[in-house]
Amino acid sequence: MSISQPFTTSSFALNGIRDDVRDIGASLIREVAHLGMGRDNIVPLWFGEPDQPTPEFIRKAAIAALEAGDTFYQPNRGITPLRDALADYGNRLYGTSLAAGNITVTVSGLNALMIAMQSILKAGDRLVTTAPIWPNIVAMPKVLGAHVATVPLRVGKAGDIGWQLDIDELITACTPDTRAILINSPNNPTGWVMPADNQKRLVEFATERGIWLIADEVYARLIYDGSEAAPSFVPYVTDDTRIMVINSFSKSWAMTGWRLGWITAPCGVGDQLEKLMEFNVSCPAGFVQQAGIAAVTQGEDFVAQSRAQYQRARAAIIERLRDMNRIHLPRADGAFYAFFRVEGVDDTLAFAKDLLLSEGIGLAPGEAFGPEGAGHIRACYAVSEDRIHKAMDGLAKFLKR
Repeated sequence: MSISQPFTTSSFALNGIRDDVRDIGASLIREVAHLGMGRDNIVPLWFGEPDQPTPEFIRKAAIAALEAGDTFYQPNRGITPLRDALADYGNRLYGTSLAAGNITVTVSGLNALMIAMQSILKAGDRLVTTAPIWPNIVAMPKVLGAHVATVPLRVGKAGDIGWQLDIDELITACTPDTRAILINSPNNPTGWVMPADNQKRLVEFATERGIWLIADEVYARLIYDGSEAAPSFVPYVTDDTRIMVINSFSKSWAMTGWRLGWITAPCGVGDQLEKLMEFNVSCPAGFVQQAGIAAVTQGEDFVAQSRAQYQRARAAIIERLRDMNRIHLPRADGAFYAFFRVEGVDDTLAFAKDLLLSEGIGLAPGEAFGPEGAGHIRACYAVSEDRIHKAMDGLAKFLKR
């Protein structure tokens, strides 16, 4: 066999990759971060990550498990003690009657989202979500060949400066071919929180239409109105609803590098998720799951302390940003981000890169979160107040140029 016009190795291989995978853009957040990683004197606020290490009592649980030889394969859906602990945790927060059968432990919240989508989406299906939105949420359905439609969050008018969703607009966007609705609340990047009455209405609509609801609630404990948790879809999870709620240990317990999450779903769904866990990652590591047990059974003080720290950092960054003439900062009720518009800036990727190289301040460009994020910048304030003020000093200096 002869080939008249030889391919280069890279082009021949690349042309064999599915178009819908090749068409997904690389992370713009990572593009900025890679420019700054390894540099000295950088204040990195680009990732959604606390700057404090995982608390000692959680680390010690993992160390004890390792020393006991907990290095073998585990059940696909997670060990029963952790699934029991997560069911109890949900019941304490929401007054529900969850059991281990409702819980599937995953290798991160990201893995939980992907497993959930793999279980219900096929090529050609439609998923409806809000925007601006964490870019991975839009990319994952596309990897599966599904289509994504976004409904914009908008800044309220007449003195209400927080982000809002028109629930009627969301429902109208659900055409007959819609297979799933995904709600991320508290939201990354805006901090928007879906009100409980809208959740109820959406559950009723989705159940009537047979549409799946995927709720990304990884920021559930990061709410600043005095509540223990944001309004949740967990209480609606029954065998008579099509709802999967995604959560993670990363944000509430400062465990981003551990890669541990879970899905709360109707009991019968778990057996199907178990198969997908086997085919994707086999199982979460045993010693990591022991750390997870420690987190949910002993971690309430840490969650409360972290939330109080973030609330102080939130107040500091709000005060500093609103003192800058070119900054427009809508109210955010949850998560740990300031998502603000910079007057006169259209290309926030270029802005973020220039700010990084000039002042050593690492922020995330709004374009990373879809067209609805254009003109905005995201700063993670899950860091010390000293870092907040250093970053704001650099930003203020940069804006005066």
